[in-house]
Amino acid sequence: MMSRTARRRALSHAMTGLTMLAALLALLPLFAIFADLVIKGASSINWAFFVEIPPAAGATGGGVANAIVGTLLVVGWGSLIGLPVGIGAGVYLAEYPQTAFARVVRFLADVLNGTPSVIAGIFVWTWVVRPMGHFSGFSGGLSLAVLMLPMVARTTEEMVRLVPHSLREAALALGYPRWRTTLQVMVRTAWPGILTGGLVAVARIAGETAPLLFTALGNLNFKTDLMQPMQTLSLQIYVFATSPFEAWHRLAWGAALVLMAMVLTIGLAARYVTRSRFTRG
Repeated sequence: MMSRTARRRALSHAMTGLTMLAALLALLPLFAIFADLVIKGASSINWAFFVEIPPAAGATGGGVANAIVGTLLVVGWGSLIGLPVGIGAGVYLAEYPQTAFARVVRFLADVLNGTPSVIAGIFVWTWVVRPMGHFSGFSGGLSLAVLMLPMVARTTEEMVRLVPHSLREAALALGYPRWRTTLQVMVRTAWPGILTGGLVAVARIAGETAPLLFTALGNLNFKTDLMQPMQTLSLQIYVFATSPFEAWHRLAWGAALVLMAMVLTIGLAARYVTRSRFTRG
């Protein structure tokens, strides 16, 4: 007969093995997608891919320089709006959690988190694109900011609430005003988590397509004016993947690989910044 200690050890090893298997299964889709993109898209990656605009319909060669620059501009504009507002909202929710206004904001943020991204595009199209009379990278960035706001706000709230309450009490006991305690003690301590959440939100919106169809629209020409229709990598992939031209299909695979690499880079940057910050702390 197996002893009780041996049975417990065997059960522990079995559960550890099952959790490791579950972790591998969770990572398998990521590895499969990335491997597929490398196989089908790596052949399209060359110098022209990064510095030239897409070729005409049916022609070969060219690149997606317009989409790369457009992605940086539109996502950057959306982040410039969404990050500060989202972080500020999250700090308010953490500092005044029981107020009626905070409860309303928290509920609306949770609802907005579950709203399909296309709704954000329709919202911005109704209130920005139609009054302006044309599509633009500006409105595209606004739609991405709408998607980013609830994610950043809720992440910031949770990170600030994880800071030990004793730190706040110590700062207040030393004579710090509440606003200074919030900014220099609570937010500063929670900053690695806030930064990680912000970078994850940026990576999340970088691959959005549906809201940009109603706002940025897309542009096969090279544009840096945010007040004009602008192309992004996600829009480029959508247009090229649904076209009948094989050359555009190859560029779509290459663009998907570049977009995936950008998202992975942002994720790795978030891990590096968080780890280095904790190490210094």
